[in-house]
Amino acid sequence: MNGKLAALLRDFAAIQRSKQKMWGYKRAASAIMALEEPIESFLQPDGTLRKIPNIGPSSSRVIQEVLQTGSSPTIERALAGSGQTGDVERRGDPAGHFLSRAQVLAALRNAKLTGPRLEDYHGDLQMHSTWSDGSQTLEEIIEAGIARGYSFSAVTDHSYGLPVAGGVSMAELTRQHEGIDRLNETHRGTFRLIKGIEANIRKDGSVDMEPGELGRLELVVAAPHSALRIAGDQTARMVAAVTTRGVHILGHPRGRKYGSRPGVAADWEQVFKAARRANVAIEIDGDPSRQDIDYDLARRAVQAGCLFALDSDAHSTGELRYAETAIAHARLAGVPTERIVNCWPLDRLLAWLASRSG
Repeated sequence: MNGKLAALLRDFAAIQRSKQKMWGYKRAASAIMALEEPIESFLQPDGTLRKIPNIGPSSSRVIQEVLQTGSSPTIERALAGSGQTGDVERRGDPAGHFLSRAQVLAALRNAKLTGPRLEDYHGDLQMHSTWSDGSQTLEEIIEAGIARGYSFSAVTDHSYGLPVAGGVSMAELTRQHEGIDRLNETHRGTFRLIKGIEANIRKDGSVDMEPGELGRLELVVAAPHSALRIAGDQTARMVAAVTTRGVHILGHPRGRKYGSRPGVAADWEQVFKAARRANVAIEIDGDPSRQDIDYDLARRAVQAGCLFALDSDAHSTGELRYAETAIAHARLAGVPTERIVNCWPLDRLLAWLASRSG
């Protein structure tokens, strides 16, 4: 129900003429998705809602309608009168298989589900620091990882081919690596920070770094950040990416965004088979707005025999908990723990990274 209501409010936001109202309904949708309890628990005996931060009176009325009747006449009338029903429908269903925070916690607690548990997870392999578009320093990444019981993490700032995200130059990368070396010496035997990058997958499937440059990294996450609204098939693009020497992880493969875009369309069975042959891991990105791939598509990757990476895509230490969303999807998909690189001991992980290095 949390997900259903959030999707309805996102649709309602899309037809607002007032930007203030549009952002108000979007904030309400995000607030519902972030609730750790089912929305039904906020309904009081008199039919009103307990106060929920970032949910105003208009959104509360919609929520009450849905909880009491199963639908929202308010939204139905507004959509019918907006003349934008077709536009809303043409967006497809980018909200499909997104988990609310309440669903994430339920999946983590559900003893009937197989797959990874929180205690099996040894480290996060995609996150961003102040060197690109993150707000966390390298030191803070290590401290937060240790606090969560991790034995390793990777810093994967954006590559120079994505300047809009503050992509790091090769000179900056050299200085970052020197800093990582010093920190790893300080935390030797306790924690290992892995030298990584998030490279952009171009439209033709190549990555935006040279082969020799990829070889300077311990971990390369290749991910699409452009051509994400094209309706045509992009199988060849994604196959080319996973077969690029030096790439270890196919990051957020579809590039979808909640309530905004469904992302890359491809024959995912072909992509997954190519990834399995190349020994490249498929990422489940736990950012709540991405959740990419989701549990349904992950089941198909399991059947193809793929390795997996479960990551937070955190840009701040507070977002490290997004890894829990990735773990929840993996549990719902029944991903075997032994196929998840984050659950491997450090020496096995490093050996796998070395086997794929450019």
